[in-house]
Amino acid sequence: MSSEVIVKEIAIEADLELVWKAWLEERRITQWFAPMANVDPRIGGKFELFFDPSNPERMGTKGCTIRELEEQRLLVFEWKGPDDFAEWMNREGELTVVRVEFAPAGPGKTNLKLTHSGWGTSPGWSEAKEWHVAAWNQVLGSLKSEIESGEGVLCCR
Repeated sequence: MSSEVIVKEIAIEADLELVWKAWLEERRITQWFAPMANVDPRIGGKFELFFDPSNPERMGTKGCTIRELEEQRLLVFEWKGPDDFAEWMNREGELTVVRVEFAPAGPGKTNLKLTHSGWGTSPGWSEAKEWHVAAWNQVLGSLKSEIESGEGVLCCR
């Protein structure tokens, strides 16, 4: 495995509690990340996102679990790549890991830092990593815009 990581940081105009819940409550995570989810917010619990709900066997993180969890501070989970990168990214025992750190940044503001590690070194891995750099930008942008819209399930307790 490579020591390279993807690191993304974002400031969100929302209370820490709401940003935290956006990651760990199925009814919220399906508003900004994936259309279907199975999240059991405990260490060893499921962290499964399904990007094609009609077929949960493809394009998702089926079988991934939460590795670390500290209330409103830290979420660490296993990650599988899209089907195009399954040959490299989706082998049991060799999954990449996503670490999301949450920090209050003043009244009604939250800083979020995402670190995605565990990348291999083959050309296939390089392509997968490049794809994820763009994907995480899009995902975090979606979280920010949805939660800051002030509408729907994400905005409110």
